[in-house]
Amino acid sequence: MALLELLRLLGEEIQDPEEESFLLFSQALPSQNLGFVDAKATSIDLTVAGRDITVQQSPTILSSNRSEGTTGAVLWRVSPLFADWVSHPENPLFSHSILRSDSLVLELGCGIAGIVGLVLAPQIGRYIATDQEHLLKTLKQNISQNSISPKTTKPLKRSRKLTSKISGQPRGGPNIEVVALDWELSSISSLLDVLGSTSTVDVLIGCDCIYNEALIDPFVRTCTEICELRTRDGQWPPTVCIVAQQLRSPDVFEAWAKAFYESFRFWRLPDEMLHQGLRTDSGYVIHLGVLRQALTGNIQSHGREESQTCL
Repeated sequence: MALLELLRLLGEEIQDPEEESFLLFSQALPSQNLGFVDAKATSIDLTVAGRDITVQQSPTILSSNRSEGTTGAVLWRVSPLFADWVSHPENPLFSHSILRSDSLVLELGCGIAGIVGLVLAPQIGRYIATDQEHLLKTLKQNISQNSISPKTTKPLKRSRKLTSKISGQPRGGPNIEVVALDWELSSISSLLDVLGSTSTVDVLIGCDCIYNEALIDPFVRTCTEICELRTRDGQWPPTVCIVAQQLRSPDVFEAWAKAFYESFRFWRLPDEMLHQGLRTDSGYVIHLGVLRQALTGNIQSHGREESQTCL
């Protein structure tokens, strides 16, 4: 099975969340502050996966005292780096058919930018971007503004701000659906009508959603509930959960890793599978998880796999 082959190539499974936290935070990490690209700018020009994108931001929401979350109102540095990587046709998710032309991908906490969906959606069947209701108006504007028709022949221009090293990506218009989902207040029942009676999620993405300890349990619970939808239908392989994050606080990371470990078996993606900007010395990390109840047995990092998926 393609998933088992990929898991074997990832190396050692995370067995001790505390040790994983120690290993990551004992290395020299670059100082990146909170990780905003530019918290004061109302718009940002950047190039991701060979596409020029202009992101409209809401600095006033970020600096407000509103009860809803405010961090999704601006662009975070890890987002374009992760988008560049996950949309590249040679990354391990595509090369092992975890991502395919007919895949359904759902992103949690996509923020106002929608960067990941903009560059990944044209290569898959369906992309669902979710976040809190108050962010959706600007998110929809950014998606509409940056959508490119497959027939568009306008040449790409070079951005003066952030430029991706990856080029030659598909430029088709993204098939993105925007849905309100608040991990603390909403249940995933609101997603069921969107998914439909016959659809479940192939890949679940959370990009830089781990920065506040109070959000960890709701985030992990939502990941678990979405992945459990796939286990109810015996004809599909398990949902793969991809979590990318900036390494800010060892306490917050360890709390997430412990909570995630309770429901998921997970692996850290090795440097050889990542672009330079996401490798060990970058201050970012990507983990891949599969629901425990969907994957049993041992994964051998070398030799024959002994795991079985519970289908």
